Amino acid sequence: MPDAIELLKTRRSIKPREMRGPGPSPAELETILTVGARVPDHGKLAPWRFLVFEGDARARAGEIIAGVFARKNPQASTADIEVEKKRLTDAPLVIGVVSFTRLHPKVPAFEQELSAGASAMNLVTAATALGYGACWLTGWFAFDRDVLDGLGLKPGEKLAGLIHIGKAAGPTEDRPRPALSDIVTRF
Repeated sequence: MPDAIELLKTRRSIKPREMRGPGPSPAELETILTVGARVPDHGKLAPWRFLVFEGDARARAGEIIAGVFARKNPQASTADIEVEKKRLTDAPLVIGVVSFTRLHPKVPAFEQELSAGASAMNLVTAATALGYGACWLTGWFAFDRDVLDGLGLKPGEKLAGLIHIGKAAGPTEDRPRPALSDIVTRF
């Protein structure tokens, strides 16, 4: 396992189309999910849950996405609909981070949403630490209520992101990162 600081300094997203199998084993998936649940959570509200897409579930989710897309875009070509069907099929594993808020006198909704974001980042980091590529994505369908309903999200639940996890198919390049001098100020 890599040194924690080196892992955090060098972690990068791998595009799902640049991933291949195999995905994480059941034990590795349990580790990834455990780390995803170990995040700052003011009030111990656990304002998130995980939706795991593996195997045929990825294609079934794609059918839901494509069905909503086709219904809302009657002019869409067959090729466009096929693209929507494959939204979750490149990586061998996709974990949806479902975010919701609870009314609480001391914990505003924004803090609860940030906790869900921290959870998504922990999933990415855990997968990377285990030697997998990972990428946190959304897309139009992550904000479409009909798709969310079709995926089983409850009213008031949102999709904070979809974490695609798989082995890198080949060498990958990092993107430029901001210079600290451009993003750090001191008060």
